[in-house]
Amino acid sequence: MQLESPQIDKRLLGAIEAGGTKFNCAVADMQGKVLAQAAFPTTTPAETLALARNFFSDAARARDTSLAAMGIASFGPVELDRGAPNYGFITKTPKAGWSNTDICGYFRTAFNVPVAFETDVNGAAWGELVAGAARDCSNFIYVTVGTGIGAGIVVNGKLLQGVTHPEVGHMLMPRASLQDDYQGCCPFHKGCLEGLASGTAINKRWGINGKDLPDDHAAWDYEAHYLATMCVNLTQCFAPQKIILGGGVMDKKLLFPLVRSKFLELINGYAPESILTRMDQYILPTGLDGKAGIVGAIDLALMELGTAQVSHSL
Repeated sequence: MQLESPQIDKRLLGAIEAGGTKFNCAVADMQGKVLAQAAFPTTTPAETLALARNFFSDAARARDTSLAAMGIASFGPVELDRGAPNYGFITKTPKAGWSNTDICGYFRTAFNVPVAFETDVNGAAWGELVAGAARDCSNFIYVTVGTGIGAGIVVNGKLLQGVTHPEVGHMLMPRASLQDDYQGCCPFHKGCLEGLASGTAINKRWGINGKDLPDDHAAWDYEAHYLATMCVNLTQCFAPQKIILGGGVMDKKLLFPLVRSKFLELINGYAPESILTRMDQYILPTGLDGKAGIVGAIDLALMELGTAQVSHSL
């Protein structure tokens, strides 16, 4: 008797990494392999969401199939409480025109599929867990240091969510020195982590883009101090197995040894030996080089279908 071959699910997964500057979109097969990608500038909600919708529609039509689920990792703040009436919304964001945008509902209605929804940094953290630097961890923190600063915190293999998502970028910071008289760029707290150490803060403090500052500039000592202080605070509060640092500012590779050195100075021995003697494995760069958000969004889509943490091919 001839056995029938198992039916192959040819539907697609849709993934969006929704940033304040651009929307990165991808479609993948049901094994997580990316088949097509596109990026669109973040202009108005009507224009940007329509461009993303058309990308997914065209990708499905070209392959004579449909979407099975979507994962969206969005800039925020966003509402992640599934019981809230505005679940899936971008809420009170400084991005002009985007406050109270129902981004999750837009795509759920457009394609009649389940949609997983997370913050952009939570999506990237999940990507690191699935296929990046945190594959061997169940407790870790991913921090993106770019235009702003945010973090995704994974505890026991799950993204941490309380009343809202964590806002690590807004932890208050002690000054690097008495000579540091920069007030900070955060409109809410001035001298919080984001106000002192984000890419925006570097640009405003020194009047030049960080990528154009030489390696011996004083900016990097300040930056390393604030990021090391953050790492000490996160270590004492959450005891993670790893702290992974990504984002455009961390493209300055000299920051990693500086941050590790200042971390050891600030923590002053009050940490397990497994941390103190293996700093290059504790504070480390992303393993996905800018792809973490899309990888995470794909896996979040699979979670909506009851499957997760597949091996992705980008």
